[in-house]
Amino acid sequence: MQLSPCLCGLLALVMSSVLDPGAGCDFDRSICQAHLPGDVIVGLITPSHSKVSALHQRTRGEPLTCTDFDVLPFVRILAAIHTIEEINAANVLPGVRLGYLMCDTCSDATKALQNVEYMLSVNGSLNIQCNYTDFRPPVKAMLGARFSEVSIAVARLLSLYMVPQLSSTSSSPALSDKLRFPVFLRTVPSDVHQTKALAKLMKRFDWNWVGVVYGDDDYGKAAFQSFLQDAEEMDVCLEYQEMVPHYLDHNHSMPRIKQVAKKIRSSTAQVVLLILKPELVEDLFKEMILTNTSKTWIASDAWSRNRPLAHMDGINSVGDIFGFTFVARKSESFDNYLKNLNPSPGGYNHIIEEYKNLRFNCTPECFSKDPPSYCPSPDLLKIKSPDACKYEDPQQANDDYLVTSLDTSETYNQRVAVWAVVYALKNLLQCNDSSCSGETNFPPWKLLEELKKVHFKLDDQECFFNKSGDFVNGYDLIMWEKDGDHRSFKKQGRYHVLDGKIELDVDVSEFNWLSSSNNTIPQSRCTESCRPGTEKKILNVSCCYTCMPCEEGTFADEWDLHECKKCPNDTWSLVGWTQCKPREESFLRWGEPYPITLVVSAAFGILLLLVIFIIFWVYRESAPMKRAEVTLSSVMMAGLAVSFASVICFMGKPDVHLCRARQMMYALGFTLCVSCILVKAFRTFLAFLPFGQLTHRGLGKLYMPPVIVTVLTALQGVICILWLIFDSPSIDNTPPSAQSMEKIIQCNVGHRYIGFGIMLSYIALLAFIGFLLAFKGRKVPQEFSETGYIIFSMLMYLFVWVCFIPIYIIKTGEGPYVQASAILVSNYGVIFCHFLPKCYEALWGSNTDTIEKILRRWHAFSSPGAAPEPEKDKETPQISTVSQGIGMLSRSKRAATVGGKGKVNPVGAEEVIISISNEPMNACPLPMVLQTHVRKRIRSMSL
Repeated sequence: MQLSPCLCGLLALVMSSVLDPGAGCDFDRSICQAHLPGDVIVGLITPSHSKVSALHQRTRGEPLTCTDFDVLPFVRILAAIHTIEEINAANVLPGVRLGYLMCDTCSDATKALQNVEYMLSVNGSLNIQCNYTDFRPPVKAMLGARFSEVSIAVARLLSLYMVPQLSSTSSSPALSDKLRFPVFLRTVPSDVHQTKALAKLMKRFDWNWVGVVYGDDDYGKAAFQSFLQDAEEMDVCLEYQEMVPHYLDHNHSMPRIKQVAKKIRSSTAQVVLLILKPELVEDLFKEMILTNTSKTWIASDAWSRNRPLAHMDGINSVGDIFGFTFVARKSESFDNYLKNLNPSPGGYNHIIEEYKNLRFNCTPECFSKDPPSYCPSPDLLKIKSPDACKYEDPQQANDDYLVTSLDTSETYNQRVAVWAVVYALKNLLQCNDSSCSGETNFPPWKLLEELKKVHFKLDDQECFFNKSGDFVNGYDLIMWEKDGDHRSFKKQGRYHVLDGKIELDVDVSEFNWLSSSNNTIPQSRCTESCRPGTEKKILNVSCCYTCMPCEEGTFADEWDLHECKKCPNDTWSLVGWTQCKPREESFLRWGEPYPITLVVSAAFGILLLLVIFIIFWVYRESAPMKRAEVTLSSVMMAGLAVSFASVICFMGKPDVHLCRARQMMYALGFTLCVSCILVKAFRTFLAFLPFGQLTHRGLGKLYMPPVIVTVLTALQGVICILWLIFDSPSIDNTPPSAQSMEKIIQCNVGHRYIGFGIMLSYIALLAFIGFLLAFKGRKVPQEFSETGYIIFSMLMYLFVWVCFIPIYIIKTGEGPYVQASAILVSNYGVIFCHFLPKCYEALWGSNTDTIEKILRRWHAFSSPGAAPEPEKDKETPQISTVSQGIGMLSRSKRAATVGGKGKVNPVGAEEVIISISNEPMNACPLPMVLQTHVRKRIRSMSL
C-alpha cells in the first residue's frame, strides 16, 4: 500500500528527529571501534564488553558507557576480521575489496540499535523514506549479534530496510519466524534442536527430575519454553524453575543468584540445566564453590565451551559439567593471526589497542591492596601478562595467550558467516576468476536473496540455510574433564539433525564421572525406575509415582512403563510378570501319581470282584453263599464292576462323550448294586418282622427281586436319559481363575446341576430305604440276614456322598478327583461289607450250626427274659427240642406263614431249615400231627 505524501513527510519529520545522530559526537571513537575501508562494507555488531555501566540508573539520553572487557567475544570479532583479510588477500572477489565496520554492542540491545543506526546512516543521518526498495546504505550486511535478545531488537529494525543479518551465536527459536524476522539468518541451529538434544540427553542418562535456571531475556525465556515441551515428550520433569535477571549490572542480580543457589542446594534434583550468560554462570558457581555443593550441570550453548569458566578457581568441586555446543573447527592461520595481533593495514582497531593495554601495559600499582581508580577489575587483571613491564610499547607486544587460554575452534561459525556473505556476493556481483561485473553499491535486499540460496563447503562441512534461515548441522556433546585444577573440553558425542533425522550418538563408556565415587552415572529421579513387571501410578507429576505390580493378564517387559501390556490371545500372566505364557492344561493325566492311584484302585476293585465272583460260584452250595443269594450277589458285582469302570473314564483329557459316559456308567452301575441291596434288606424285613396275615400277604406279593431290581434300575435309566436331553454333561467352559496359570479342562454335570442332583438323590433314596429296612431288622441273627452289613455299607455310602457334594461344589477345579474318590470308597464299602465276609465264611467258617442252635440263640436274643437251655450234643438230636423249636417258630410271629396257596416265604430261612432237616431227624419220628405240620411248614418255605 502506498503512503500519501503528507504521511510520508510526517514520518520523515518524526524519524529524523529521533534518528539524527546530531553533531559534536566522535562516532569513530564512541560507537564503532574498528574499521577497514572497502568496496562492500560488512557491519560487525558484536560485543567486546559485557555490560553497560549504570544502565539501571540511566534517566536521560546520556552516552552509553561500556565496561568489563570480554576476551571471548573479542576473539570472535577477530575471527571475522581475519577471515575478511584472508578473502581480500586471496582475491576471492576479483577487483572487489571487502571492508568492515565493527561497533561494540556491549551486550545491550539499546546500544546495538544505536550502532545499527550509525552503520545505516548516510552522511551522518538516516533519512525516513516511504519506500526502501532502492535504499543503499554503506553497510550491506550485518554480522551479529551475540545474544538473541540483541539480535531480536536489531532484526526488527533491519527488517524495515531489508538489510541481511547473519548471527553465529543467537539461537532463539523466535528468530526462525520469517514473518517477524525476514532478514535474519544464522549459521547455527535453532534452540528448538538444542532443547530437543538436551531432553534426549537426559532421557539417555535416565534423568527425569531436574532443575532449570534461565535468564529473563528473550533467549532464556524462549529456550526454556522450548525445553518444557521437549522435556514433557521425554518424560522429564522439573523440580524447580528459577529465573534471574540477564542484565549483569542489575542491582538485584547477586541477591537473586544467592536465592537460586540456596534453592539448588536444598533440592533433591541432582541435575541442573543452566540457560544463562557465562557471567551469570560464573557468579552461580562461586556460590556453589563456597558451599562445596556438587551437582551435575548441563550447559546451554551460551557457555558450554567457555574457557574462563573452565579455569575458575575451585571449578573441580562443583561436579560434572557438560552440554551441547555448536560445530567447531580449528584454524591454524587464525591461531597464527592471534599470536601476531595487529590492526588491519589501512584501517583502525581500537579493541586490539584496548586488549594490548590490558595485557601488556605495565601497571604494578594495580596489584596493590588499594589500587587506583583507573585500574581494571580483579577479573580483568587476570589478563595481565606477567612480563608486561618488559615491553616498552604495549601495542607492539604479542604472545600466545589468546591461543592457549581460549578455545579458538569456537570461532568457526563466525568464519562461516563471512564466507556465506562472500559466496552470495560472488553470485550477486557476477564474479568469475578475473573480475566481478556487478554493481557494488546495490540495495541490501538483493544480497539477502542470494544469501538464502548459498550452498558451499568449508572444512568438509556442508553449509546452507534452510527455509527458516537456520543451519541444521547439529551439535557436539562436550564434557568438562578434570585437567589439574581446571577443566578441559572433550567431545563425547554428536547430535545430528540433517535430512530430517534426529539422532544422539553418545559413548557412555568414555565418561569420567566426578559426581559418583565408582564412576557410575549419577542418578536424578523423583522416583526410582519401575522394573519390568511393574507399571507407574502417577502421584502428582508424571515423574513422581509408585511402582505397582502388573495385574493378572498383563505384563511389563520394559522399564518405566506407564501401563502394563495386555497378554495376547491364549496366554496369561500372574501378578508382576514380565511376559505372558500359555496356560498349562490341567486334567487327570495318565502319568501323574494321583490318577495312577485312582486307576490302580479301580482295576484292583474289578479284579477283586472277579475273584469274589469265582469264590461265590465255587462255594455256591455252602450255607453262607445260599444265605447271600449267589445270583443276586452276582448282579451286584456286575453293577460294581460298571461303577469301577466309570472311574477309568475320569482319566485323560476329557471330551463330551467321556463326560457323559462316566456319569451314566456310575449312575446305572451303582443303582443296580443298591437295588440288589435293597432287595436283600426287604427280604429280611418280610421274613422276620411281626405283621398280620393280611399284611404279610400284601407285602409278600411285592417281593419279586428281578422285577424290583429291573424297575429301580430302569427308573435311573429314565432319569439319565432326561438328564442327557435337557441338561447334558459337557466340557466346562468356565474361564480359569485369574490367579492361576492352569487351564482346568474338566466336565461339568450340566449348567443347572438338576440332572446330576436327581441322579445322586435317587441313589441316595434307594440307599436310605435299604438302610431303614435293614435297621428295622437289626435284631435278626446274622445267620438269617445281612442287616449289619447293609446298615454299615449304606451309612458309609450316605456319609461319603454327603461329604462329596459340598466339596464338589466348593472345589470346582478338583471335582473329578473328588467324584472318582467317592465312587471308589462307595464301591469298596460294598465289597468289604457284603462280599468279603461271605467269602471268609465260605472258605474258613463253620458249617455245623443247626437250626436248633440258631433258633435258640435268636430266641434268647429276641426274648431276654427266657432262661437259656443247655446245648445238646449235635450228634444225638432231641425230638422234643426240635419240636419245641419248630413249634416256637410256628407259634412265633417272627416266622413268615404261608398264604392260602403256599406262597413263597423268605429264601434264607427256608434254606437254613432245609439244611438242618436233612439231619437224622427220622430216627425219632415225630407224632403224625406235628410231623405233618413240619412238612407243610417246610414245603411252604420252599421257592
